Amino acid sequence: MEYQKGQDREQLSLYTTCLDDMVPRDNSVRLIDQFVNLLDLREMGFQTIATQGRPPYHPGDLLKLFIYGYMNQMRSSRRLEKECARNLEVIWLLKNLKPDHNTIARFRKENPKAIRKVFRQSVALARNFNLIGGQLIAGDSTKLRAQNSKKNNYNKKKVQRHLEYIEHKLEEHQKEMAKADGDQQQELTKQIEGRKEQKKKYQAIQEQLKSDRSSENPQLSTSDPDSRHQIVRGTITEVCYTAQTTVDAKYKFLIDYKLTNQNDKKAMGMMLRRAKSILRHTGFTALYDKGYHTGSEFSIADQLGIKTLVAIPGIGRKSQAPDPRYNAENFGYNKTNDTYTCPQGNILTSNQSHYKARNYTFKQYKTKACKKCPVRHKCTTSKVNGKVIQRTEFTENIQANARRVTESGQLYKKRQALVEHPYGTIKRQWGFDHIITKKGMKVASADLGLMALAYNLTRLINTGIGLKELLQKAIIGTKTLFLVYIKPQNSMRVIWKIKNLITLNFGLKPDYSYF
Repeated sequence: MEYQKGQDREQLSLYTTCLDDMVPRDNSVRLIDQFVNLLDLREMGFQTIATQGRPPYHPGDLLKLFIYGYMNQMRSSRRLEKECARNLEVIWLLKNLKPDHNTIARFRKENPKAIRKVFRQSVALARNFNLIGGQLIAGDSTKLRAQNSKKNNYNKKKVQRHLEYIEHKLEEHQKEMAKADGDQQQELTKQIEGRKEQKKKYQAIQEQLKSDRSSENPQLSTSDPDSRHQIVRGTITEVCYTAQTTVDAKYKFLIDYKLTNQNDKKAMGMMLRRAKSILRHTGFTALYDKGYHTGSEFSIADQLGIKTLVAIPGIGRKSQAPDPRYNAENFGYNKTNDTYTCPQGNILTSNQSHYKARNYTFKQYKTKACKKCPVRHKCTTSKVNGKVIQRTEFTENIQANARRVTESGQLYKKRQALVEHPYGTIKRQWGFDHIITKKGMKVASADLGLMALAYNLTRLINTGIGLKELLQKAIIGTKTLFLVYIKPQNSMRVIWKIKNLITLNFGLKPDYSYF
């Protein structure tokens, strides 16, 4: 049987084509090239990465390399260094430049703010193609593992356990020393010195934790200092970061992201302020899950004039009445008299004292009728005060959200389909379930920013517009990314420049009648 034969590796060949002909005209790498070429990188604040003895690389070339890498599931600086020498698309994109892995890694490390601005330009481009509706958004968070093991994350209790263990071992060594002689004593002396060094290390960590007053339960991560030990799912925990994202409903474009090391409780207000700034109006509806159900955050949303729909969490076991019919939500509130009425018709009043909790103030409502109430055993388990209802300063905001959720019908059910789409692509398909950088949140945010940028550009290509139509009908501005619809009143000089730009970069030859 005859098989197809490959070319002799030692046969000399003369190629009659140039590098540009080896990359198809509709290849997405050309969009990356043009996207970056027409950005004002100096205005965005990109830092030039200097190299010893040679001129520095242009920030645009390194940015192109990272965008291409993230769009093709490559984040490692060493992997990208290899691609510069063997990947035809990368060779075309960088014009045969071959930066080393240290230069590549430093560019990502030193430009987190500038990378965020480039992401904003991808949002502006999508908006100008009418791909962002701005009427319905969904917010959520996901955990991204940090470059810090659980072993190298400490809190006060963990350090105390280590110190107690070391003290116990030192006592054992001292007892063994009394019985040992010769070589055994030398070996035990080494072990004791090692334990003492460990003790100094943990005592230093203990002092750092004591001086940290930013939270009630401070943590210290030694490899990636800003990462925190958090619950990821159920009882599964990781040392990680929390990525907050906002997704527009129309084509599932990411319009915002922020990397934090906190949970979702206090995140909604911050993300809504940012969404208002990005969309430039407050006439949109925002969907969030029950992790964002916090009274103070509802208050912020109401002050901004933004309609929110947040899932209502179940009532905690301690707040449940023995009979659900006597739960607090079934007590009617009279705003005029500032009283509650229980299902039995008794009036609960307040002494008008305001009590302060950790993040809010509240008033208490109770009645003396509880003492003789025939259904008290169904209403409360308290044997002293009877039924006590707490009304916080944010109760009205929480109740307003509950009404909106009830009246919205099927609208809230869209949340998961919207907000999980980017996570499915980024974490499941691309495998970006962890932060590849370390040494702080600012550097980690650059990694997340490149993920979000790559996702948006991929969505832009996959929306069905097509690269040729995308590039023929739009020109990307140099200072801000915006769509320029070509109009007859444009001067011939401008038309000539636009026509040449399209022809030279994308091989298209629009005639003047198009303009």
